[in-house]
Amino acid sequence: MVKFYNQNLTPEMCVKISMHISTFNNIPGVVILHDLRNWTIAYMSENGLQLLDTTLDEICSLPTEVYHAKYFNADDALDYVPKIAALMQRNSDDETVSFYQQVKFPNTQDWHWYLSSIKIFMRDEEEHPLMTITVSIPVDAMHHMANKAQRILEENDFSRNHYANFLRLSKREKTILREMALGKSSIEIANKLCISSTTVDTHRRNIREKLNTKSSFEISNYARAFDLI
Repeated sequence: MVKFYNQNLTPEMCVKISMHISTFNNIPGVVILHDLRNWTIAYMSENGLQLLDTTLDEICSLPTEVYHAKYFNADDALDYVPKIAALMQRNSDDETVSFYQQVKFPNTQDWHWYLSSIKIFMRDEEEHPLMTITVSIPVDAMHHMANKAQRILEENDFSRNHYANFLRLSKREKTILREMALGKSSIEIANKLCISSTTVDTHRRNIREKLNTKSSFEISNYARAFDLI
């Protein structure tokens, strides 16, 4: 067993990490352990340290705010941080949370997409989460996956920014919004919903006013962001 020591961790935490270091360094991807007492890095596998051009001592000494600002896209965090917080609250052995995030390596301005999965790795004496383990793998090699991740993040941003507008729609208006996004005419929508085309036209005007939209593209954005299509 490889002996691991981090002065910021308890002896029990160091022993737990030491038991798995050889496995961590053979996993295809990057393994990161977080100390949940302050969300600093407790451990990072060798390939992760090489990618970030740093040492274990250096990465473990970074405050969490500095670490994330230095290497990660803050916009991505708006999506995955609430999910991770909920995971910690549920405190389940069986649950993981997966998410896309963009990483910036030293000496480059380019972002690199990674798919990460996180779960609870260790608990304290009161059974509260103490450390998490995250495994991250690059998705840039699969270009369509990187593009899909970008679309998901854009839709999440759109839904956050336009949620209040969407809530103004009635159930019927949401149904008609979906049909509008699919390119259906007023007559086609009227026939499907068994209402008059005049009523559909009125709904369409009200929808555009409530959502403050002027184009079919914006209508489609709403429908995708709120899972209508």
